[in-house]
Amino acid sequence: MALDFERVTTTGLTKMFGLTRALGGVDLSFEAGAVTVVEGPNGSGKSTLLSILAQLALPTRGQVRYGDIGERRARREVRKHLGVLGHAAMLYPDLTGRENLELYARLYDIEPKARIEELTSRFELGPFFERPTRTYSRGQLQRVALARAVLHAPRLLLLDEPSTGLDVKAVERLVTVVEEERARGAICILVTHDMGLADQLADTRVRLERGRVAQPEAS
Repeated sequence: MALDFERVTTTGLTKMFGLTRALGGVDLSFEAGAVTVVEGPNGSGKSTLLSILAQLALPTRGQVRYGDIGERRARREVRKHLGVLGHAAMLYPDLTGRENLELYARLYDIEPKARIEELTSRFELGPFFERPTRTYSRGQLQRVALARAVLHAPRLLLLDEPSTGLDVKAVERLVTVVEEERARGAICILVTHDMGLADQLADTRVRLERGRVAQPEAS
């Protein structure tokens, strides 16, 4: 049976790299149909948190639960419900944008033709979609990478600094996509230093400092 979940929670989430603590006992909850923006200075643990939520890294201590499912159980099945946009585009450079999406569609057991045509229109991929992705500009690469991340209508969408290097029009498209995914009922988690983007999208804001959740200042 396919997994479904309305909430992702972390309990006592700790990550050590040798003697360096990247996360130190993080307790958080992320809800369906909402955008959580994770903020904080460089080195505060934001990207480490996303890597653990994306199952690209394991915590040293603590746990993540996807609904009632722990990250160590049904690991491969949970991954089918994750969409990730990180610093790397996760696209094969010698394949065209279309070929990349067709490959990922097969991995997710999706009939590619109709879905890829929908994404081609949604992200305005037509002018460059048939070229190898190694020839793309930063903005073009980001558009195809974002299409890849939402290709399978993920339950949990994780975005790490998605506006870096994008022009105003591309940022507007990004905002529209995140709003659409939120309206669809996805759990959206966005790491960004872009306060304008955070102001536009955040339903909830979380600030990390030195690997811990910072408490809001009293007014």
